[in-house]
Amino acid sequence: MSSKPMQFEQMTLSNGLVLIGEINPSAKTAAVGFFVRTGSRDETPEINGVSHFLEHMLFKGTDSLGALEVNEAFDRRGAQFNAFTSEENTVYYASVLPEYLLEITDLWAELMRPALRDDDFDMEKNVIKEEIAMYEDTPTFDVIDRCRTLHYGSHPCGNSVLGTVASIDGMTADQMRQYFARRYAPNNMVVACSGNFDWGRFCATVEARCGRWQPQTVDRLLKDFEGTRASERLGKPSLNREHICLVHTGVSAQDPRRFAASLLSLIVGDDFGSRFYWDLVDKAVAEAASMHFGPLDGTGIFYNYLRCSRVGVPRVMEIVTGIFRDLLRDGISEDELTKARNKVLSSLVIKNELPMGRLVDLGFNWMYLGQYRPVEDDVEAVRAVRVEEVNTLIRELDLSRFTQYSLGPAAA
Repeated sequence: MSSKPMQFEQMTLSNGLVLIGEINPSAKTAAVGFFVRTGSRDETPEINGVSHFLEHMLFKGTDSLGALEVNEAFDRRGAQFNAFTSEENTVYYASVLPEYLLEITDLWAELMRPALRDDDFDMEKNVIKEEIAMYEDTPTFDVIDRCRTLHYGSHPCGNSVLGTVASIDGMTADQMRQYFARRYAPNNMVVACSGNFDWGRFCATVEARCGRWQPQTVDRLLKDFEGTRASERLGKPSLNREHICLVHTGVSAQDPRRFAASLLSLIVGDDFGSRFYWDLVDKAVAEAASMHFGPLDGTGIFYNYLRCSRVGVPRVMEIVTGIFRDLLRDGISEDELTKARNKVLSSLVIKNELPMGRLVDLGFNWMYLGQYRPVEDDVEAVRAVRVEEVNTLIRELDLSRFTQYSLGPAAA
């Protein structure tokens, strides 16, 4: 049995709101998402954490819907729904059976104009501060967050997504409403849909709810940053192990070298079969060792996470810097590239088999590149990466230069 080809559609409302859709008549579900181009890098220190706080507040309801009714509306239709906030995006999404797609789209559209009630704001502050405390008790997360802030220095990409207890305590509901009015403008959002759905009815549903929203002047400071390459350590009495994060300058989400960068991160620091794995984890020198590529809007980073005993730190860092030195001197091998390429392709294709997986790539490709990319284009781009491209990237980035942050036992 052959499946019908997927079809891409796009339209822009008169207020600047962009609607995109990838229609797959063979799919058994549909997914919808509101992608808002706003995150911690768009905040000032006084309101650091407001993007993530707003994400929570949308689930508190509108002037006509309470929080319980919102939850029941999703629950009744069997929707798998949630939201997330990053340094530069806030995304609200749901995956449903096709017969409920328009109702869920209408519900999300209504929630995009929340009540932002004072009582809800005051109560949710405590939830946010509990979340901050929880992550501060999670050294794996905490050390990466601190290292990214240290790496970016005064660059806005160094802002914490969660904010701080002080910034959350000092924030007012009026400040949140003003930020919402500026950033949740229709010309700063994309509504994406993927799977089995009717494009015309989807557009009519979104336009009926969102067509009267007023556009705003909205911008973002875009500049690359080499990184501070500073080094800091914090001792905590509650910790028994050393947690180390190293951040290198990477390439941006728009950079054609992003495919080579993704492959490089797997060759160096995948959980299994990488250089970190064989030289650190398999030999029991470190308990965990990984590298990740983090492309951003106009800039990008690689970050490495290492966990070991306090006395093992010198040996771990000797091996890590040796790996970076070997890469700069000798480059990668064809065999390493082949294995990394197969890992990336497997992950990419498996994720994109479901409309929910396609939704994220569909939305972010439009947010960052302003273009539609079928999964076949990304597969071809990964297949096209050659050893010399990765080796050229290694020479251009020089992994021997990095910012380092360590969390460990208080008595060093």
